[in-house]
Amino acid sequence: MALLSNLGYPRIGDQRQLKRALESYWSGQSSQAELIEVGQQIRLHNWQEQAAAGIKQVPVGDFAWYDHVLTLSATFGVIPTRHRNADHSITLDTLFAMARGTDSNDQAHDHTCCKGQSAACEMTKWFDTNYHYLVPEFEQKQEFKISYTQILDETKEALAAGFTPKPVLLGPVSYLWLGKAQGEFNKLDLLPNLLPAYQDLLAQFKDLGVDWVQLDEPALVLDLPLEWQAAYQTAYQALEQHRPKILLASYFDSLADNQALALSLPVNGLHLDLVRAPEQLKPVLQNWPAGWVLSAGIINGRNIWKTDLRSAFNKLKPVAEQLGDKLWLAPSCSLLHSPVDLNSEQQLSDEIKPWLAFAKQKLDELQQLKQLINDPQDPVSLELLNHSDKIVQHRATSPLIHREDVKQRVANLTSAASQRYSDFATRIKQQQAHLNLPAYPTTTIGSFPQTADIRQTRSAFKQGKIDNDQYIKAMQAEIRQVVAAQEALDLDVLVHGEPERNDMVEYFGELLDGFAFTQYGWVQSYGSRCVKPPIIYGDVKRSRDLSVSWSAFAQSLTNKPMKGMLTGPITILCWSFNRDDISREACAKQIALAIRDEVVALEEAGIKVIQIDEPALREGLPLKEAAKVPYLDWATEAFRISASGVKDETQIHTHMCYCEFNDILPSIAAMDADVITIETSRSNMELLDAFEAFQYPNDIGPGVYDIHSPNVPEQTWMINLLKSAAEKINPERLWVNPDCGLKTRNWPETNAALKNMVDAAKTLRATC
Repeated sequence: MALLSNLGYPRIGDQRQLKRALESYWSGQSSQAELIEVGQQIRLHNWQEQAAAGIKQVPVGDFAWYDHVLTLSATFGVIPTRHRNADHSITLDTLFAMARGTDSNDQAHDHTCCKGQSAACEMTKWFDTNYHYLVPEFEQKQEFKISYTQILDETKEALAAGFTPKPVLLGPVSYLWLGKAQGEFNKLDLLPNLLPAYQDLLAQFKDLGVDWVQLDEPALVLDLPLEWQAAYQTAYQALEQHRPKILLASYFDSLADNQALALSLPVNGLHLDLVRAPEQLKPVLQNWPAGWVLSAGIINGRNIWKTDLRSAFNKLKPVAEQLGDKLWLAPSCSLLHSPVDLNSEQQLSDEIKPWLAFAKQKLDELQQLKQLINDPQDPVSLELLNHSDKIVQHRATSPLIHREDVKQRVANLTSAASQRYSDFATRIKQQQAHLNLPAYPTTTIGSFPQTADIRQTRSAFKQGKIDNDQYIKAMQAEIRQVVAAQEALDLDVLVHGEPERNDMVEYFGELLDGFAFTQYGWVQSYGSRCVKPPIIYGDVKRSRDLSVSWSAFAQSLTNKPMKGMLTGPITILCWSFNRDDISREACAKQIALAIRDEVVALEEAGIKVIQIDEPALREGLPLKEAAKVPYLDWATEAFRISASGVKDETQIHTHMCYCEFNDILPSIAAMDADVITIETSRSNMELLDAFEAFQYPNDIGPGVYDIHSPNVPEQTWMINLLKSAAEKINPERLWVNPDCGLKTRNWPETNAALKNMVDAAKTLRATC
């Protein structure tokens, strides 16, 4: 009899309770006790939902106040010096300081840099997802010991509530792989120091009566160097004593060359992602260790399409016959990446909604698949198959999906569609003459603070409480304020502030054909930041204005250049729930053509600076080396298609954030954007080393302050960052801007930070 398992459940709550509780606590409006109570309520609800769905061992440790990697760092005492308390204690506020930074008024930490300001830890994408994790910072003589007991406390909490807990934590090799050495040393040399901490933690789980522990080792799906492959043997041999059974979890791709390694480790079970990599099942089973559990990730944990039960049944029925109760049916990965409950959705199309499954419904699908596998001839099983078959057929043949004009336009693309008229050296001269900007030109990344009034106005418009004219007047009033504020600050290239936009992807999806939208389909991006990804269900087309009217209105208010703001095709692709019936490349090119039409319309409306954001380019990179070059080829082509319909004097910007650029710099250069703005403040301009070494040819705007922190950066801090940048990049090619958009900040700190930024640029101009 196949059993059910789950790797993790969404931690934000079915109504985003965690988001609201965190932001209330950070703003001082609620106590830590109130925050902790919300966390307890979410965990209890999640355990109850999973137990009711037949999950006998509920995951514990999938809940995190900000990020599960950050929680593990705290658990083992990996706290950067700048965030260590004087008494060396680690509290919930320590985690928040690492995640958000601290300012000079915070006396709880021993500040050691920047005159009392302590920078947040670097944040980057979790493999190829839109989830962000806090990068562990390892010192050369790093000590690891259990210093923060959240996962142990929550295990006891689950036991006390009557559940059977399965603690879930990142395995030791993946944890080191994802961290960053602070200095010149090999972080893998820290493994002998790290393993005793894992041994201690596993022993404490064993003493609590825990039967199984899930150790996530997603690094196993990467092309690992030999020394890192060897580290797995060292690590797991060291963890053999006095521990619960270990389920080793891989996901997001196949084990491939690491298959034999994974099957040789002294563990008790292995999780495979059979959605991303179904081809790995057969060779793995041919060498399956006796007595091991196979956790079969057959339900898609990263997308929202309902499972084809017949296909899943046909794949796993022979496996069930071979393994019996050693077969666990599971999602492909943690359901962290899925919205919580489809039942909350009341406005989805009656045609599209039956095609979908969110986290709660994915648990139902596991139950249904278990019914099919354990009793395939039962009338209930036959009805389940028939119902699934009808949904699969209905979706495949729905006229909502297919547009022949869109398909034909993609088929007719030539190389000329992805090339600007002239090279950068020619274009930049025309742009400089047209824009007449000073040295170290200042701009922002696009969005300005989204106040409660803005959000309420958008909500009232969607609910029909105000009409279109009232809505436009309200948004134009906000744009006037944003433009006036930027002129008062003396910024050089302005933006309209994006008050009309709820999210940089959702907004455009709402205006493009081929997208569907949810009311409550939120997923966590980082901390309290949740996004509601659009659903790409059909062929994509621009059939109306996306942004031109707002940008043109803003330009009419000022003589300074107004920057049009768009989201790029790869980011729209990566930050949406994609179709699974056509290739990602085909979908990206459909989106690129739609954005191209908007870019041309902006230019025709008099907008001569246009930013096409592509922060997701790096995260869309396949995890296997062999697949990276083809992806980068079509991804950069899609960007160029979107940007190449304009004249030379129109300046194209792009923005990228929170990713390592070193291995994709040739592709970034191939995008041929006139200006790229990047996140660099958290990494202290380290990213520019790669741009310098590569001799990146176009203009660069290295972010000079971290907008994810409430800190107001000091002018001297930004001057020093820019001086550091000028040592690596010709100052004539440097722009001055924040790391990212200002949507999540408030107006007082935004004005203060931007004033310091503009003053920093002016100080440096005086030295030119």
